[in-house]
Amino acid sequence: MMLTITLPDGSTQTHEKGVSGLEIASAIGAGLAKAAVAIRVNGELWDLTRPIEKDAAIAIVTRETDEGREVLRHDAAHAMAEAVKELYPETQVTIGPAIENGFYYDFSRKEPFTPEDLEKIEKRMHEIVARDEEVVREVWDRKEAIVFFKNMGEHYKAEIIEAIPEGEPITLYRQGNFIDLCRGPHLPSTGRLGKGFKLMKLAGAYWRGDSKNEMLQRIYGTAWANEKELKHHLFVLEEATRRDHRRLGKEMDLFHIQEEAVGSIFWHAKGWTLYRILEDYIRRRLDRAGYVEVRTPELVDRSLWEQSGHWEKFREHMFTAESEERVLALKPMNCPGHVQIFRQGGKSYRDLPLRMAEFGTCHRNEPSGALHGLMRVRAFTQDDAHIFCTQDQITEETKAFCTLLLSVYKDFGYEDVVIKYADRPDLRAGDDAVWDAAEAALRAATEATGLAVSPNPGEGAFYGPKLEFVLRDAIGRDWQCGTLQVDFVLPERLNASYIGEDGEKHRPVMLHRAILGSIERFIGVLIEHYAGRLPLWLAPLQVVVTTITNDSDAYAKEVVAALQKAGLRVEADLRNEKINYKVREHSLAKVPVLLAVGNRETENRTVSIRYLGDKDQESLALDKAVVRLTSEAAAPDA
Repeated sequence: MMLTITLPDGSTQTHEKGVSGLEIASAIGAGLAKAAVAIRVNGELWDLTRPIEKDAAIAIVTRETDEGREVLRHDAAHAMAEAVKELYPETQVTIGPAIENGFYYDFSRKEPFTPEDLEKIEKRMHEIVARDEEVVREVWDRKEAIVFFKNMGEHYKAEIIEAIPEGEPITLYRQGNFIDLCRGPHLPSTGRLGKGFKLMKLAGAYWRGDSKNEMLQRIYGTAWANEKELKHHLFVLEEATRRDHRRLGKEMDLFHIQEEAVGSIFWHAKGWTLYRILEDYIRRRLDRAGYVEVRTPELVDRSLWEQSGHWEKFREHMFTAESEERVLALKPMNCPGHVQIFRQGGKSYRDLPLRMAEFGTCHRNEPSGALHGLMRVRAFTQDDAHIFCTQDQITEETKAFCTLLLSVYKDFGYEDVVIKYADRPDLRAGDDAVWDAAEAALRAATEATGLAVSPNPGEGAFYGPKLEFVLRDAIGRDWQCGTLQVDFVLPERLNASYIGEDGEKHRPVMLHRAILGSIERFIGVLIEHYAGRLPLWLAPLQVVVTTITNDSDAYAKEVVAALQKAGLRVEADLRNEKINYKVREHSLAKVPVLLAVGNRETENRTVSIRYLGDKDQESLALDKAVVRLTSEAAAPDA
């Protein structure tokens, strides 16, 4: 009996009933069959060897796609579990999913695993791959599967099966002498996994995430399509460690964090200088773009948050306080406050668009385990703004904002920017008709910009769809910073209105937008992007003038004064230390420019100039050095 297979391009093929994805891929080409790891059948991910019994739309999933890598990572988890059972038979295996960039498996074992054990397990995994064991999917009766795993001593697996809803198939996968409960899909054989995997670290994890349960041992690994991808990932991890903003922040004397203020930043003088440079730069750009700057309270009565919808949707992330029988909340975002300013005094269509900006300090009760230096904090400031406009103005305001944002990112050295369109989430305010209108408006505005946009389904804000602007840093990592959100909901909930050309009241549209996002986080991203070697205009300390001998102290002070007069951020190092020691110390602190002065420089009124990272130095007349450095230190928007 024949069946019809429809390919992603709409073309069709005729095959015998029971054909597998691997056979279909082989019929298309040997290269595709070699790269294939799974098949999507009518939208559902299947094993390549599973027979197709009726007409279907299919897509071959290859190893170098995100979906394909996830399959590889799942197989790597099974190979690791098989290796553990062979080496340490008394161990119980529990849950082992694929995760971002890798996989893990949780094991129950009395003896703790050691780093040496990881080496043995990884070596055995390579042996399992070399064996090229066939991977076979089996459908079991629920009760038989429970008895089977209990008899094996795998009580966690039996417990998992008992929790699976009635009616769902119980599928087991067998490879060699190892069998595991799993939904799949999996590769046809262990040999197809390849060599692009590595075990990374050990951790503890409670069974089912409940501290009342047994503490299990978790082994993390990473897996990729090939060894080249693995090597690149390990390089990125190594570079990420070298660029870690927490370590560099300490070396550069920018900030610190301590237990008495969890999730908040203690900015040191140099760090606060950097913070102000960013804020002043963005303020100048907003001023020129026609924004007005405002300031709203940080502590607001819960009634406003109830009216806006934040209390219902965001309550668990809000800090509260009680005073005189009133419940107050620290603002997690600025938008309701901006609506209150908009509502003061009558507004006309002639006042629109009104672009209202605020460097607003917000607080969110993030879990302590999720906090991470500057990247994830509880207290932060946004370069936030809200554009109140008519529906007819959405497109032009979107175009203007995208132009501004991309220009700003370019000034900071980011030209590789990905834009994503995020539509309605499951948890949201407003009915479907409102969301239909908001999504259509943002989609039309986005098309008018001419920018390439990729979909990000279900990731919109709770009050409207949004564009997400993702920066790619020097080592290829993505950071979502800027956003633009179209909101028809909050103006309605908070009763914002303007008088239209027809003399009637109308609701404004509210465009929520940010460029840097959290300034704290953006500074962290900048530090890691540049590995601490910030461009001269951004460096909190741009120049250090250091003496070779104490005889030159007076001239060094004169050089400092000349540079300060030109507007440069400069300090003198007059310590009685060797010049090489001073150079090493200031290089570690990532000072962009060192000017060394000794007897010769004093006599000739010159300086020896050395840039961070350069071994060579240049002798330059003081007045010329001032002119050059002033020019090089100018902000991009100057």
